Amino acid sequence: MCTMGMAPGQIQPTNQMSIRIGGKPAASIADAAPMTNITPCGMCVSMANPAVAAATAAALGVLTPQPCVPAPAGGWICPGKIQVGGKPVLTNDGQIMCAYGGAITIVNPGQTTVII
Repeated sequence: MCTMGMAPGQIQPTNQMSIRIGGKPAASIADAAPMTNITPCGMCVSMANPAVAAATAAALGVLTPQPCVPAPAGGWICPGKIQVGGKPVLTNDGQIMCAYGGAITIVNPGQTTVII
């Protein structure tokens, strides 16, 4: 989820497919490509996004959200020590900054643990 987005996106791991956690491919810090690994987060409300700024100006200053197009700035920051294919695994505390001012974080890792 991006702090400037209005809906959660998804992380699509593509940098390695052989290591699985809970039956799903484990995402690593290398999974940072916009639209390929990081999907849109609904509508963007950041005025640093040129599409939002243009639409807002056309609406005489009324904030006009526009479709999110992820623009990762840098790589994932993931303090975890678990490695997959030589790269740290993304965990709940991972985040990547968006060039339009938001921070993309992991809300639901898609993994569940059941203790019986």
